[in-house]
Amino acid sequence: MDNLSAGRGAAVARIGIVSVSDRASKGEYEDRGGPAVKAYLGDVLTSPWEATTHVIPDEEDLIRATLVELADEAGCCLIVTTGGTGPAPRDVTPEATAAVLDKELAGFGEVMRAVSRPHVPTAILSRQTAGVRGSALIINLPGSPKAVRECLDAVFAAVPDCVDLIGGPRLETDPDRVRAYRPH
Repeated sequence: MDNLSAGRGAAVARIGIVSVSDRASKGEYEDRGGPAVKAYLGDVLTSPWEATTHVIPDEEDLIRATLVELADEAGCCLIVTTGGTGPAPRDVTPEATAAVLDKELAGFGEVMRAVSRPHVPTAILSRQTAGVRGSALIINLPGSPKAVRECLDAVFAAVPDCVDLIGGPRLETDPDRVRAYRPH
């Protein structure tokens, strides 16, 4: 459990973090994307939350099943994936995500690629996406810790409002880090 001392009495937000990597899932490579997501959330969120983490191979059926389990059974209001967003044959995270979404939120991917492009020319090859399944927001990120932070910085101001709109718990952010925008 993470950040439970902040905001006692508030609902604890469940957040799924899924690292998609053949090598990391076999222990051949250290997963750095998932820990980067967890560290980012620890820096930004001030409301109570707990993480459920998975490191799984690039298998479309397994990615779909993991996302469905986190959204439908574990009750996660936010699910962040890292890895599997490139053009390689085994990169299938966006396809698996699209298969389980009720609604796609294409703006997330557009903004994340735009913010990454000045830093990495190959950002245009990334296929990040996001969308809603029930009362869970699912966001796909690249696996690089640097890209995780850049991409989340670019979109996170909209995340709390989206979670509000789909019926999730109220996510509060440190305004010195990310100022949540809630027009609703």
